[in-house]
Amino acid sequence: MALTGRTALAALAGAAVILAFRVPVLILVVNGLLLVAVGADLALAAPVRALRLSRSGDTRCLLGERASVVLTVANPARRTLRAEVRDAWQPSAGALPARARVRVPGGGQAWLTTALVPDRRGDKTAVAVTVRSIGPLGLAARQGRLSAPWTVRVLPPFRSRRHLPEKLSRLRQLDGQHRALLRGQGSEFDSLREYVIGDDVRSIDWRATARRRDVMVRTWRPERDRQILVMLDTGRTSAGRVGGVPRLDAAMDATLLLTALAARAGDRVDLIAFDRHVRARVVGAPRPAVLSAVAQAMAVIEPELVETDAAALSSAALTTARHRSLIVLLTDLNPAAIEEGLLPRLPLLAARHEILVAAVADPALTEMASRRADAADIYDAAAAEQALAARQRISVLLQRSGARVVDAPPDRLPAALADAYLDLKAAGRL
Repeated sequence: MALTGRTALAALAGAAVILAFRVPVLILVVNGLLLVAVGADLALAAPVRALRLSRSGDTRCLLGERASVVLTVANPARRTLRAEVRDAWQPSAGALPARARVRVPGGGQAWLTTALVPDRRGDKTAVAVTVRSIGPLGLAARQGRLSAPWTVRVLPPFRSRRHLPEKLSRLRQLDGQHRALLRGQGSEFDSLREYVIGDDVRSIDWRATARRRDVMVRTWRPERDRQILVMLDTGRTSAGRVGGVPRLDAAMDATLLLTALAARAGDRVDLIAFDRHVRARVVGAPRPAVLSAVAQAMAVIEPELVETDAAALSSAALTTARHRSLIVLLTDLNPAAIEEGLLPRLPLLAARHEILVAAVADPALTEMASRRADAADIYDAAAAEQALAARQRISVLLQRSGARVVDAPPDRLPAALADAYLDLKAAGRL
């Protein structure tokens, strides 16, 4: 049971009457009348437990976008429901409005729309629905909590989508579909054409030359249906923020662009998110659905404050990629973690697969290294130069071990990673 503000006003009015006439018996009369009115109002209020709640609407949305969920309130009782409804969601869901008034006639229904503007990735769930059924006099109300479960999965934002048309245009050039009819240097046969000066003599097709009585050469294009395994490091270094954004979120954006591009190129994309255990896995998803599957799998991943187990990560990569593949490792170029964990195991991976290491660089280090205004700035610049030198040293060590390294700020990492993938396609290494 709950009392409304109208009850307080009625009690205040009764107190004024008692003070005006100063008759003690009026206290009993006023309080009795007020109790009878509250009891009658409470008895006439529509029952809360009999209500039937259901939901419909969006089940997923991108971070920063708006989702709508409709709550249906069905009143099977004969009395009209006059109620205040509080639809409670977890705070990060950004649910509005928090409360709404509704009037539902007996046997009728009402629909309440809740707008969600989440500020974090992951699953946002409805906690409970609290209904306060107010009586016809507006003095008292029945109150109860009802369950109406619903979950909206908030996917990582695909901000790098703007780069996709440009990368697809270059992909068409490599694949021989662009107007310029440029050919890649892949290993999959594409077509025959007449020899021109400058062509590699090893591409001459002698059988076709004998048939056509003219020198014919084979043209090649990058192979399709190649496997790409994206290894997303979710260890402690992924929790660091660069430009206010966690490294893990920047790596997710790069993963989405690479997945979209590779799927359009006809390659198969798998994903493993790993630190000490597998946090998410997408293996064998069909190409039309792989981008959605990867986005949904990454939505619930959060950085774990543990050191990534490089040995287990390498084992997971070798187990998943049984044939020669492109393994893309999105991690941080942390000297201690790389030297002690990844570098000893990289030669084995590089012997069987093409390795591409992508990392989120911090542009604040470059800015700090350029400042020389006072003594404090000089000390900061020295520290920044030392960090940049260590990062460059790790990059060189990775390249010597057979990996290609992409180290770029968060806003440029997705495009740089996509370019590295296309370079490998053009060179026939994928």
